[in-house]
Amino acid sequence: MTESTDNWVLTAVAKYERPLLRFATSLVGPAHARDIVQETFLKLCDQERSRIEGHLAAWLFRVTRNHATDQLRRAGRAESLSEGDDVASPDSGPQNKVERRQTLSRLQQLVETLPDREREALLLKFSGGLSYREIAETMQLSVTNVGFILHTAMKTIRTELGDTIGEGGVR
Repeated sequence: MTESTDNWVLTAVAKYERPLLRFATSLVGPAHARDIVQETFLKLCDQERSRIEGHLAAWLFRVTRNHATDQLRRAGRAESLSEGDDVASPDSGPQNKVERRQTLSRLQQLVETLPDREREALLLKFSGGLSYREIAETMQLSVTNVGFILHTAMKTIRTELGDTIGEGGVR
């Protein structure tokens, strides 16, 4: 690697490591997420900057998705997210934390039941922080199609959560 390649890759790592880790964790679980992301950045080191520069985020998430898919095939099954992860909220007391954990657990269950395309688009949007255009590049779809897929997924989740959540939290 040259000096400029080192800087470009280091900048990419600094900007995308955390979103890629969240995305990989949502696909393969926390035990393998770091390895998946590391493989992604190693592959980036071998690429010509000029081939990736206009669509770096989409390329990174697509490579991460491909590595995760390979990992799942090798393992023969998907690992679920750790249920021991705490979601920090600075102003929540014990009751709010319990309600929030129940809501997040229900939300995770709902996301897992979505069709593959809807689940992947949601994860890229909310775990990865990608724009519609970047999601379209990653999933090899049109931007319009991504918008429709996300709208459908969110409508399904809102409908299902509406049946579970009342004004006071989880029922």
